[in-house]
Amino acid sequence: MAEKNKTIGILTSGGDCPGLNAAIRGVAKPAVEIYGMKVIGFSNGFQGLMEGNGRELKHDDLSGILTLGGTILGTSRESFKKLRKSPDKIQKMLDTYDKFDLDCLVILGGNGTHKTANLLSEKGLNIIGLPKTIDNDLYGTDLTFGFHSAVDIATEIIDRIHSTAQSHGRVMVIEFMGHDAGWLTLYAGIAGGADVILIPELPYSVERVIEKLRERQDEGKIFSIIAVAEGAMTIDESKMTKKDYKSYYESLPYPSMGYKVAAEIASKAAFEIRVTVPGYQQRGGQPSPYDRILATKFGTYAAQMISRDEYGKMVAISGNVLTAIPLSEIAGKLKLVPKNHRLINAGRLLNTSFGQPRQAD
Repeated sequence: MAEKNKTIGILTSGGDCPGLNAAIRGVAKPAVEIYGMKVIGFSNGFQGLMEGNGRELKHDDLSGILTLGGTILGTSRESFKKLRKSPDKIQKMLDTYDKFDLDCLVILGGNGTHKTANLLSEKGLNIIGLPKTIDNDLYGTDLTFGFHSAVDIATEIIDRIHSTAQSHGRVMVIEFMGHDAGWLTLYAGIAGGADVILIPELPYSVERVIEKLRERQDEGKIFSIIAVAEGAMTIDESKMTKKDYKSYYESLPYPSMGYKVAAEIASKAAFEIRVTVPGYQQRGGQPSPYDRILATKFGTYAAQMISRDEYGKMVAISGNVLTAIPLSEIAGKLKLVPKNHRLINAGRLLNTSFGQPRQAD
């Protein structure tokens, strides 16, 4: 009796980022054209899986999407904390898996998504994860697709701010995404030549930031660029419990971290300051060539894994080598910027300030 051709599902979950369509294409084209599989795309993340909102992806669906931003499948956020306490929602996903007679489900997402992916794997489903996020904070992989595109965008923003900062002699605060990890702000800050870089992993001193600004002023430099991650915090704030910090932050009168940093500086020094928050620009637009390649490599590797029945893992890259990490080993873990990361050390040698006490900077 001939072996049944496999049917696989695929969905994108969490925040969008450049490279999702390239990854979908990377999985589906070889799955259909090389391995003779059937591919079902589920709309709007886990919500679509719960609702059974899936359709077969044909050749035309996969044509012309390599360079396309966003995701042809749509995406949504589903809180893992709420989901794991909702057995009815989990059961709906299990039922959809059975209804479509799936042999595997490929899930594209970040930290929260991979916690849910691991949960479904523990429930007995064949799951493969693909790591996407502009934050690059997914444990177990050197890089996530979407990150390099976001760095390109964030660096261009710093480049553009440079000229207007210099023209007006201002301190420009640019706020980038990254609640828990500062990879994006660090890479863009170094690439864009920011004078001060503030990231969550290195709690800052406002006084030290002001010292840096005055130092530049004394050197005859009439402007400064501060790159700040949305999750940056002061040294005192870093000592708070998560619960206390959340209450404290929500009580502040600032719309976001960039404005808070600007206000802290303005309260202690007479600099002309402006704030720029590029927001969702960092997640939009076409993927960079690097991300198109990375997402394609991840996707095609996942197709190979499915062909050999290798499940319960996330595709990853380590030292430029593709590999697969058990979901149980990466679920719920963040990859933070090490305090001695080579880019931090390089920044310090370039006299970039990280808002740290002098012995650190």
